[in-house]
Amino acid sequence: MDLVLRPLRQTDEKPIAAAGVIYYLWHLRVEPQQPAVPAAAKPSLAPQPSAEPRIEHPIEAAAAPVAPPLPALAESDPSLQDALAALFGSTIFDQFFYPQDIVRHFVAAIDNLPRKTVAQRVIPIKPATSAFRTSGPEGSTIVGADNAARYGPYVRALEAVDSAKLVALYVRFYPLFQQAYAELGYPSRYFNDRLFEVIDHLLATPDVRGPIALVQPKVLYEYADPALQDLSAGQKMLVRMGPENEAKVKAKLRELKKALSRGL
Repeated sequence: MDLVLRPLRQTDEKPIAAAGVIYYLWHLRVEPQQPAVPAAAKPSLAPQPSAEPRIEHPIEAAAAPVAPPLPALAESDPSLQDALAALFGSTIFDQFFYPQDIVRHFVAAIDNLPRKTVAQRVIPIKPATSAFRTSGPEGSTIVGADNAARYGPYVRALEAVDSAKLVALYVRFYPLFQQAYAELGYPSRYFNDRLFEVIDHLLATPDVRGPIALVQPKVLYEYADPALQDLSAGQKMLVRMGPENEAKVKAKLRELKKALSRGL
């Protein structure tokens, strides 16, 4: 689909934050060796910037029974497939999720939602099968009133999933998400902070009421309103889903953000 927060199967595992692994990722890096200071030089009294990135939303360790070790990132698909199928239901997983490179695609899609475009190849959710629907007389095209129905099954699946268990699954596999984020080109940034940024960005999507006018300068439709056309890829997806679906997705995002903030 053009969206869905493609837009994470149900698991009863309690969240296990691998504190040792995260410590390894963030605190055992080998720092570049500093050049020797000449004997005559006086040390600068100016404060030096910290070498460690600021982490706004750390994934905390949780007191829980020892979990099985995580698979390697390149071998993680079977574990994520089973976990997501248990969480969403196997039918929903098979219908909506791509089963390959789940972690890498999720990380890349999340990182790109606030940008102008998101490559279809990195989105972990399959697109809607029906065509984008428009209406209106020739020369005055608007988004079809029935277009929102295309996204209904995705939104219902998102609403139905247990937010606490979804966050627990994310926390359990977090070291793999962090590794994929580093491979994406952010070795000194914290993926969970980026996730919070993207959630807040999507929640800031304007609520658009009434018909949405379209233009078609080339092959694809664009919003006639320059303010809407200037929205990010993720915000355009929410607008395209229709106001009711957008409100439901935003409500779920707030719920997930709250669960994440509790450190599940």
